[in-house]
Amino acid sequence: MTGTTLTTADRQSLTIGRAAREVGIKRSEFDLAVHLGHIRTVPDEGGGGRRVPAEEIERVRGQEGFPGALTASVRTVGTTEGAALMGIAPTRFTRLARAGLLVPVRFYLNRYRAVVWHYLADELSRFAAEEGNASLLKGRTLPPDLLARLRDGVDLRARNWRGRYGGFLRRQAGDDSWERAGAVAALLGPEQIAEIVPDPHERAHLYRFRPGPPVHGAPGSPAVLLAERLMTADDPDEIGWLRYDLTVAVNEARDLRPVPSPVPAPSPVLAPPAPARQPSRERGLLGRLLRRGQ
Repeated sequence: MTGTTLTTADRQSLTIGRAAREVGIKRSEFDLAVHLGHIRTVPDEGGGGRRVPAEEIERVRGQEGFPGALTASVRTVGTTEGAALMGIAPTRFTRLARAGLLVPVRFYLNRYRAVVWHYLADELSRFAAEEGNASLLKGRTLPPDLLARLRDGVDLRARNWRGRYGGFLRRQAGDDSWERAGAVAALLGPEQIAEIVPDPHERAHLYRFRPGPPVHGAPGSPAVLLAERLMTADDPDEIGWLRYDLTVAVNEARDLRPVPSPVPAPSPVLAPPAPARQPSRERGLLGRLLRRGQ
């Protein structure tokens, strides 16, 4: 069995990196397993990110087929390898993905700053094995309705990825109402959010729980800017559903945990102005006496 025996020294939970070593997979594979709901995490009470309960590690280890089944469930492939796995040409694979029939699970930028989509190998194998999909995989052309949509420029890869990633964000949000609202807001642009949450103080509170894109990089870098664009809904139907979900989530958060009104800063206490200095009678009298003595 992979890993070591867990003790109370682990304080009943492990960091993500330690948990990945315990189940014998790479950190990136472990993150994907969490995103897919295969492994449960909990918030770190100390504010240090997510942690994995020790009993969750034991549960994963005890599953049938461990560790091979876990590794297979998070194996991802790109277009070329995915097409070979399904027995089709890469061009057909791309068309099926653009049409929304193959759903990406992650992406990265190559050295040319082009988006490279990755798919779950297990999902591709199941898609190819279904008899109802045979017409999509064989033959010289795709069905006419699908071809018409592709000629119109349809590309649902980013939207399908957002749907999948949004589900992960909602699962991670847990029971906190503002965190749930932030998970929805993560897929909407600032203009949409401002229309739904016009109060700037309340909107700032919402942004505290709004996750950023799943990339590493300096703010404003090409990778981060592109990830933000991919993460922001751009289809009218998609935007409409997300706006509705955010409205419901924010209204619920307002009812359950209203944002405290900002306390106005106290006005500075100004000292009263000093009274104008008047010449004393004594000083005027002394001056006259001195002038007489000259």
